[in-house]
Amino acid sequence: MDSVLEQEIVDEIKELLQSQVYIQKELSDEEIKEVIKTKLNEIIKEKNIRISVGNKKELLDKAFNSVKRLDILQPLIEDKTISEIMINGCNDIFIEKNGVIEKLNRGFDSVEALENIIQKIVSTVNRVVNEGEPIVDARLKDGSRVNVVLPPIALNGPIVTIRKFPDKPFTIEKMIEMGSISQEAASFIRKLVLAKYNIFISGGTGSGKTTFLNALSDYIPKDERIITIEDSAELQIKHIDNIVRLETRNKNTEGKGQISIRDLIKSSLRMRPDRIIVGEVRGAEALDMLQAMNTGHDGSLSTGHANSAIDMLSRLETMVLTGVDFPIAAIRKQISSAVDIIIHLGRLRDRSRKVLDISEVLGIKDGEIILNKIYELVEEEGSTDKKVISRLVRTDNKFHSVAKLKVSGIYEGE
Repeated sequence: MDSVLEQEIVDEIKELLQSQVYIQKELSDEEIKEVIKTKLNEIIKEKNIRISVGNKKELLDKAFNSVKRLDILQPLIEDKTISEIMINGCNDIFIEKNGVIEKLNRGFDSVEALENIIQKIVSTVNRVVNEGEPIVDARLKDGSRVNVVLPPIALNGPIVTIRKFPDKPFTIEKMIEMGSISQEAASFIRKLVLAKYNIFISGGTGSGKTTFLNALSDYIPKDERIITIEDSAELQIKHIDNIVRLETRNKNTEGKGQISIRDLIKSSLRMRPDRIIVGEVRGAEALDMLQAMNTGHDGSLSTGHANSAIDMLSRLETMVLTGVDFPIAAIRKQISSAVDIIIHLGRLRDRSRKVLDISEVLGIKDGEIILNKIYELVEEEGSTDKKVISRLVRTDNKFHSVAKLKVSGIYEGE
């Protein structure tokens, strides 16, 4: 069927469903589908259109998605093979499948249609985005992460980036199977989590930090009380019964009511947590996170953007400095006493995501924080641009920070 005629039919059905008659009825999804089906049959008969059963179903779905769901985004969101959806204005839509980015040969009917979808997404999680507040983070019902940037900040129209997550969160076992981490390193990390080491997961964009943090949480004993703190709730911790999930809130149209990660961390300390999990630290809240780790809340987990474990330490310093005017020596002392382990992730040239190294924070020497690398990824012969052959191997360095292992009763010696 001609795409112009197809759009005309969808628009006619939308116009009917958005009329006052049907808005007032508050129909269920099934009732709306019946109305669409009836109207579509009328149009087909009236215009004497020849249409296959398959095309008719596509039209039904397209009309329903445009009214009740997320229009042309809906089938992309439902496609389990797509991990990322990138919308650069109404005409340019890109998707990522199996690590490969491709452009779709479709777009929104207009900027207004895209803006309507954006407002539909952000309103479901009580967020606001407009010219005055052109940047927002939100989430979909399935937990997918959404970032929106509007003009005038975005020069080529409304920008929407959707990071999708699998229905079943990745487990460490699955990551071992995929070669993202070795069995030996996974066993080592399990002991660290059980012994309540404070662990930071670092890595670049798309390196799998949230996925790894989620998998790591499987090692937390199910009888503990966990507080999770996120900008947009993404973590899928299923095995813990006593869990409190906190999410930040943007300020309202009057500029009031904002709840930041800093606010949530401070509040979480009064909730009797066994562990605090902060989805991502990226600002002044780093100081509150470090202070929580330093005041008896061992076993805390968090992530941060960085190009290496050393870079993660530097970024933590910078984050703390955005909130307070402390001497750098005091900040480094705070970091070195709070963070026990840094697990650094990366995305290799063949687009696979791997644990690149696992390091312990030893303390401060000559004014600098000292890292001791325990595991590192070693590339082997036979690697190509399309397939990197590598192993996460134990270094010759001794693991020094054994105190928590001994206290927890799971220290087995070197």
